[in-house]
Amino acid sequence: VQLQASGGGLVQAGGSLRLSCLASERLFNINSLAWFRQASGKEREFVAYSTRWGGSPDYADSVKGRFTISRADAKDTVYLQMNDLKPEGTAVYFCAGRQNRLALSVRANQGAYTWWGQGTLVTVSS
Repeated sequence: VQLQASGGGLVQAGGSLRLSCLASERLFNINSLAWFRQASGKEREFVAYSTRWGGSPDYADSVKGRFTISRADAKDTVYLQMNDLKPEGTAVYFCAGRQNRLALSVRANQGAYTWWGQGTLVTVSS
């Protein structure tokens, strides 16, 4: 499975962006989808997770109430709607996937994911 992230760009603090991640195979077959981000000089960190069957999405505390992960299986695409962006949100954003549903305890673990997109850069100016 190949994942292709897009939608990054330059935005002012308080603005919004929507990232997209297109899968090369039917999204219906990919149970776990997530977004991670990596700021310059920092480790990659979990942002959001979505499961195909049941359960609410999970979010990092730093983005709760501002970011929304959603999936459009008919378009084989997962989205990350980012509102009220902050300068600390400047990072390369990656989408990741795994065929199986992940337990809550490991969803934030990047090693749990099988497939990764190439990343898209989001720059938030103050």
